[in-house]
Amino acid sequence: MSKQMNFTLPTRQNAGKKVAYVNARLIDPETGLDEMGGLLTVGDTIADLGANVFAAGIPEGAEVIDCGGHVLCPGLLDIQVHFREPGQEHKETIATGSKSAAAGGVTLVSMMPNTKPVIDEVAVVEFVNRRGLETGYVHVTTYACISKGMKGEDLSEMGLLKEAGAVGFTDDGLPVMNAQLMRQALQYSKMLGVPVAQHAEDLHLSNGGCMNEGAVSARLGVRGIPNAAEAVMVERDCILAEMTGGQYHVLHISTAEAIDTVRRYKARGVKVTAEAAPHHFTLTDEAVEEYKTFSKMNPPLRAEKDRLAVIEGLRDGTIDAIATDHAPHDAETKRLPLSNASFGIVGLETMLPLSLSLYHNGIMPLRDVLAAMTYKPADIIHVPCGRMQKGKRADLIVIDLNMAWNINPKDFSSKSHNSPFDNWPVKGRALRTVVAGETVFTYE
Repeated sequence: MSKQMNFTLPTRQNAGKKVAYVNARLIDPETGLDEMGGLLTVGDTIADLGANVFAAGIPEGAEVIDCGGHVLCPGLLDIQVHFREPGQEHKETIATGSKSAAAGGVTLVSMMPNTKPVIDEVAVVEFVNRRGLETGYVHVTTYACISKGMKGEDLSEMGLLKEAGAVGFTDDGLPVMNAQLMRQALQYSKMLGVPVAQHAEDLHLSNGGCMNEGAVSARLGVRGIPNAAEAVMVERDCILAEMTGGQYHVLHISTAEAIDTVRRYKARGVKVTAEAAPHHFTLTDEAVEEYKTFSKMNPPLRAEKDRLAVIEGLRDGTIDAIATDHAPHDAETKRLPLSNASFGIVGLETMLPLSLSLYHNGIMPLRDVLAAMTYKPADIIHVPCGRMQKGKRADLIVIDLNMAWNINPKDFSSKSHNSPFDNWPVKGRALRTVVAGETVFTYE
């Protein structure tokens, strides 16, 4: 019998309900917990966990969930997603995007603000928060714009937007080219205690390129984007972060040069963090051969030396988090000549298995792979998630580490299916996703 995906919207009305998770391999990446045992939730909170938590028996009236010896760990966070609502709901909505997140074991997402209208006003932040509560299968948070209208000219009302619930600020989709504006944003970042995140691209150097500048772009006869376009922006911004004391976060870092810059400034005590997308440590620009637009993203897939640098950055902690840059597009905007097709791929349902390849291939310990998708991204945006500890919110997933399967984008819960990983063999899958104590997804 084939497996089936089941979804349930959270009711957020489970106060007092007890759920006992038994026969689980408990892993909490922050504390290093890794042992067989059980976990008890009461309402939306982890009440207790450990090897002997049910030594005296299962509490009366508790629902029992047998984890079958599989991993039970904190739910994943994806702190860079594009859900397209408001404005481009034909590509994705908060409902469909969060459903895709649940299927991938992701229990909290952070939306990018390049919607239509962009998220640069309190009313739009409040709209996203409300839609997340009404239609979201997982916790939905959002960044707000650094600049008004994402025009790179005047700062948004950062203080008011933070009060409304914005977890950080970015003009993702566009870089902040104005260094003085970026300096001011980082100064506010220090006062407000939130990150300023940058899509690091010098637009003069990228010059309308559509893929990585190198041998493949030369063979295809298309304009390329040099590594320097990312590297010079990261260097500039790290200087500004050091000057201001603000918290600077590099979105989807992709080049060896930029990673070296982050490593250098971290060693100097500058508040700089970085994230990497799974496609940047699994693919190279060779995937764009034959004008494969489903492998077109920004920053682009780079050379093998950059792919290896991303992996090393994750290994040594220079890169703090894994995030997908989930960017849904309809077929009409992707099935175009390479120079005209939209940038971006979907990633929420492939993040976990692609990241687990780092563990299965002996590159990173399982604890470190999970850390990059749990408490480390939570610390970047300062949310109380990513930890499986007594008293913490019960956002949990059950993972079968060894389930072998082939990715089929047609099966995604996202509205869009633009993925270069069609028929890609992987190991590892989320079997159950629990949000605030309620099961929202099962694969059985």
